[in-house]
Amino acid sequence: MSRRVHRTTRRGFSMVELLMALAIVSMVLTSAMVALDAAFKGYRATTDSASTHVVSRIVMHRVIAMIRNGTEFGPFPSDVLDSAQNPIDSSFIEFVSLEDEDTDIRQVTRIEFREAGDGEDYGAVWFVLYTFEDGVLQGDPVEARMITNVEDASFVMEYDVGPKLKRATVDLLIRPNDDLDPIGVEGRNENNNEPIRLVGSATPRRL
Repeated sequence: MSRRVHRTTRRGFSMVELLMALAIVSMVLTSAMVALDAAFKGYRATTDSASTHVVSRIVMHRVIAMIRNGTEFGPFPSDVLDSAQNPIDSSFIEFVSLEDEDTDIRQVTRIEFREAGDGEDYGAVWFVLYTFEDGVLQGDPVEARMITNVEDASFVMEYDVGPKLKRATVDLLIRPNDDLDPIGVEGRNENNNEPIRLVGSATPRRL
């Protein structure tokens, strides 16, 4: 009796099946990369906004503290009793921050908002310190940026007869530091970080 040997023929993947598998894998990987990129950008936007909140509040507390300890504020209206001039809305505030009668040294601090320069999207709040001795300005003023990415800033000062500053209100509109590449339609950033608005007011302690 003869034996028949049955051989099983193994059939491999066809070219069409391989192409379909590669297409499915590429689609899955693309979707995963898009989701990962969106999550990364969302994380960056959240951390940038949070850090900007912290820095902005520190700057606001510092400005309010300097105003509380200052004297002889400016600018002031020509007529304090004129409601059209008082309170006065300005892009800066200045005051005497130090006065030493023994050495006749006097320091004047100026906090001002400066518009964006070349290559900048937003302005900044600057700290400027003038030092006088015997009424003469000593050297160049010391300048430093307190905070950048400031969309707008205003200093509203309400005066009493004198004129004496009754209250100063600082209004800052700050854009979170978002250095991510623009994405979306026509270069719009889909993170769309809203500007942060901080408002603080202070009354000079020596009042």
